Amino acid sequence: MLNAIKNHWIMGATPICSPNCGERPAHRHIDLLVIHCISLPPGEYGGPYITDLFTNKLESGHHPYFCEIADHRVSSHLLIRRDGQLVQYVPFDRRAWHAGDSCFEDEKDCNDFSIGIELEGVDDGPFEYIQYQRLVAVTQLLMENYPGITMERIVGHSDIAPGRKTDPGSGFDWALYRKLISDHGTKIKVGQ
Repeated sequence: MLNAIKNHWIMGATPICSPNCGERPAHRHIDLLVIHCISLPPGEYGGPYITDLFTNKLESGHHPYFCEIADHRVSSHLLIRRDGQLVQYVPFDRRAWHAGDSCFEDEKDCNDFSIGIELEGVDDGPFEYIQYQRLVAVTQLLMENYPGITMERIVGHSDIAPGRKTDPGSGFDWALYRKLISDHGTKIKVGQ
């Protein structure tokens, strides 16, 4: 069950450490949640390639698209796979490299103060209901542990990098996500 964060790691998530992270600025609180989506190769699900990308092990020879991205040094704090599996790559007190050139409410470089969550999916396709359930459970934990994250400070990558990024895209149901969070004020717990 996802019911605690200890030392900035979610208990119940699969930990896989990414080297693509750094120190947050001193005295800057975490107060933004950024939702992304990713699939590697594009439109294909499962397999090791997202983890390979986030751990600098992606081999360009495995797929033509990988030639374009194999040397990118990126990460996210969390990945929610299609089956709801949760993987954590970076502890929340560290700066994951997920937002890139970004701005929220006139503050640039959102990596400094945000947590990034990747959903396995594509911009224009639907996500699985279990992914929403897992995302809601994670969101509730994050809001409890990092009170600067409020409903008004949960955004898509496209919101902080407009014109450059489109994820999580039209396939992400913001209304469902918000409804699940607000329903009855109850805490949703989803087992592994």
